[in-house]
Amino acid sequence: MDEGTCVMPVAIITGASKGLGRALAEALAARGWDLVLDARTAEVLARTEAALAAHGTRVTALPGDVTDPAHRSGLVAAAWKYGGVDLLVNNASALGAEPLARLEGLSLEGLRRALEVNVVAALGLVQEALPLLRESEAGAVIAVSSDAAAEAYETWGGYGASKAALDHLAAVLGEEEPALRVWAVDPGDMATDLYAAAVPDDEEPRPDPASVVPAFLRLLDERPASGRYGAPSLLEGR
Repeated sequence: MDEGTCVMPVAIITGASKGLGRALAEALAARGWDLVLDARTAEVLARTEAALAAHGTRVTALPGDVTDPAHRSGLVAAAWKYGGVDLLVNNASALGAEPLARLEGLSLEGLRRALEVNVVAALGLVQEALPLLRESEAGAVIAVSSDAAAEAYETWGGYGASKAALDHLAAVLGEEEPALRVWAVDPGDMATDLYAAAVPDDEEPRPDPASVVPAFLRLLDERPASGRYGAPSLLEGR
């Protein structure tokens, strides 16, 4: 599988065309990682691919929906061509309602969509990538969580429930796969399209997603025990 004299680490990042996914991809590309990226909007993903390729790293961008098993298989197959999977970042997310709604009016179809994207598809991609992650000397899985998974906020019930389920899957995976590192990470508030769609009337400034990327890099550098981490605590003293 090695296409050169030096094998670089390989990451799969979902929801990588913009926001936190792109910011993390940019940071890893700057470190020389090979990348397999996913997003639903082909045009935006193609622009991201071109920008990241300028770092000299190998980048494969596959537009598609993570709820599609064939698409998930394609992501892992692309990573295999680069040498394997060292890092899987389940970042793609669905709100379940845009804007967010109280539980009394939450569409059950919307809730199903949030669960399919945030939980079922995330586990499906983990299952697909596990054989390659196990072969890596430093295999790791990052589940991008939310404070809504642990705190009760009005209108955030459906999304928060899906992220709470994702957190629990990550915790169990960490127990079942002790050779891997499995981190659920709450990045905190960020200025993303997802947040804007969730709360369109909120005009309070939010941090740029790039500002929390050092928290994720710290996990990769220091490899603490599997578990749930908040970006603010990881950024302390950095």
